Amino acid sequence: MQANDVRALKGAAIPTIAVGLIVVVVAALLGGGAGALGAAIGLAVVAVFFTAGLVAVTSAGRVSPQMMMLAAVLGYLVKVVLLMILLRSFAGATVFSPRAFGLAVIICTIVWTIGEIRAFLKLKLLYVEPGTRVPGQGDPR
Repeated sequence: MQANDVRALKGAAIPTIAVGLIVVVVAALLGGGAGALGAAIGLAVVAVFFTAGLVAVTSAGRVSPQMMMLAAVLGYLVKVVLLMILLRSFAGATVFSPRAFGLAVIICTIVWTIGEIRAFLKLKLLYVEPGTRVPGQGDPR
């Protein structure tokens, strides 16, 4: 993982964990231990899913831009399907609050996305590789 990728990961993960801990505390106050456990599981699911997605996209980006796009699209599809499966299977859970789990997933996903966008906007990435030649144009000398 390159330094820019680590900065993007930290820019998304740190606010998500901070807000997620606040969500866990609020869920504990409103729903007791079951609410806190549901929110904590939701925070963990978002942190693991999105970290794995970012790692997959950045490692695919080293291969080619097309692989990066494929990894991003497939990663999104896998995340959505797995979240739907988790939400469906946890609907009748009694050990923790499925409502707190769902709300924590939604809130943490929004915070992660905003943090990732903010982190990528702050990165100083070059749009053009310096020193490359334009095809079809001769030597400028």
